[in-house]
Amino acid sequence: MDLIDLELVVHVADAGSITHGAARTHLTLPSASARIRALEHATGATLFDRERRGVTPTPAGTLLLRHARTIGQAVDLMRTELAEFAEGHGATIRVLANTAATASLLPPAVTSFLAAHPKVRIDLEERPSHHIVAAVAERRAELGIVADTVDLGQLETRVLRADPLVAVTAAHDPLTGRASVSYAEILNRAFVGLTGASALQEHLEGHALPLGSRPSYRIRLPSIDSVCHAVAADIGIAILPRRTIQTWITSGSIVAIVLDDPWATRNLILCYTAESELSQTARALRDHLTATDN
Repeated sequence: MDLIDLELVVHVADAGSITHGAARTHLTLPSASARIRALEHATGATLFDRERRGVTPTPAGTLLLRHARTIGQAVDLMRTELAEFAEGHGATIRVLANTAATASLLPPAVTSFLAAHPKVRIDLEERPSHHIVAAVAERRAELGIVADTVDLGQLETRVLRADPLVAVTAAHDPLTGRASVSYAEILNRAFVGLTGASALQEHLEGHALPLGSRPSYRIRLPSIDSVCHAVAADIGIAILPRRTIQTWITSGSIVAIVLDDPWATRNLILCYTAESELSQTARALRDHLTATDN
C-alpha cells in the first residue's frame, strides 16, 4: 500500500467512479483497477460495491478511506511546511478558537510566542466550539480552544482558564440587585449582541431555541468592547465572558451578574488529536499557551 493507492481510494470515493477517480489520480483505468484489486487482496476485503451507476465504499472501504484522508492531510501539511522552510519561512500552525479566546486570551499569548519564534506563522480563525472540535478531530486544524461545555470526544485536552459567561447591564439597571439570573428570565429584554459571524453569538442563540425564544437585538456590534460601550449607555443588556470584560467591570461602567444556567459555568480548553500528531512547532505553542498566566 503506497501513497498513490491511498490517493486513488479517496478520489474514487469522492467521484463515485473508478474511471473518474483514476483520471484525478493521473492513472489509466486499467492501472487504477489493478491497484484497487491489489488493495482488496492485501486487505482481504471488498473496498467498493460496483453498481451500474458507479461505486460506493463498503464498510471496509469506509474505514480505509478515513485513514487515507488522515494520511493525505498529514502529507499535504508536511509538503507545505517543507516548502515554507525551503523559502526561508518557518512552519504555519492552524489554530481555531472561540470568541472569548480570540478576544482576550490569544492576542498577548500568540504575540509573545511569535516574537520568540521569528520564522513561525499562525493561521488563527474564530469558530463556534462545536465546529472547532470537529475540525481538530478531522485534522483540519492542529490546535483548538473551546469551552468545556462542548463534547470533546476523544481529543486530548489541557485546561487554560475559567471562563464563565455573565449577564451584563448598565450600572443603574434593576437587575444589578440580583445575585444571579437565568437566561430564560432575561430573554424578554432588549439585547446588545455581536455580529452574526461571532461564535459566541451562535452559541447563545443555540441555547435560546430550547426555551422557545430568541434574543431580540437592538444592535449587533463587531467587538466585545463596542458591546460594552452600548451596554454602559443603557442600549440593552448582553451576555459576555467575564474575564474578557474585567476592565469594564472594575471601572464601574457596567455590572456583571452571575448567569446560573449550567452552560454558563465553563472553562476554556485547549484541544488536539494526540501528542504524536502535533508538529514540533504546534507542541511549542501548546506549551506556551498552557504556561501563560491567564
